[in-house]
Amino acid sequence: QMKSKFKKMIPFILAAITVLLFGACAQNGDTDATTTKADATQATAAAKYKKITAAQAKALIDTGDVIILDVRTQEEFDDGHINDAVLLPDYDIGAKAATVLPDKGAKILVYCRSGNRSASASEKLIAMGYTDVLDFGAIIDWPYETVK
Repeated sequence: QMKSKFKKMIPFILAAITVLLFGACAQNGDTDATTTKADATQATAAAKYKKITAAQAKALIDTGDVIILDVRTQEEFDDGHINDAVLLPDYDIGAKAATVLPDKGAKILVYCRSGNRSASASEKLIAMGYTDVLDFGAIIDWPYETVK
């Protein structure tokens, strides 16, 4: 029984070793670049998924220095969105986040229709190195003003 558990773990162990080997091979002799990579890795490791309430999001929005990210479709966005929200559908995050969200240190407040896409989009952004991502869930639970 112990052998079968170990056998099931072999692919994961091999994957981890592969990642470590390729990660070590990717480093170059440029100390500035290596330091920057290490700093980015530490920042990413420190960034964790955080869920906040609509009231907390509204308070942050009222302070001004945030990006409000709508991860729904264009059609949903056109039907009504939070004022000043930036549209980046969840299915486009991998391809377009660097262009739409160039500052990986910006405070990004993420929402969708019901809360599912905002959670997965927040996780994707964190995995991509964004360090201050907050998921406030569903526009259907947003008690404040929206615009069309």
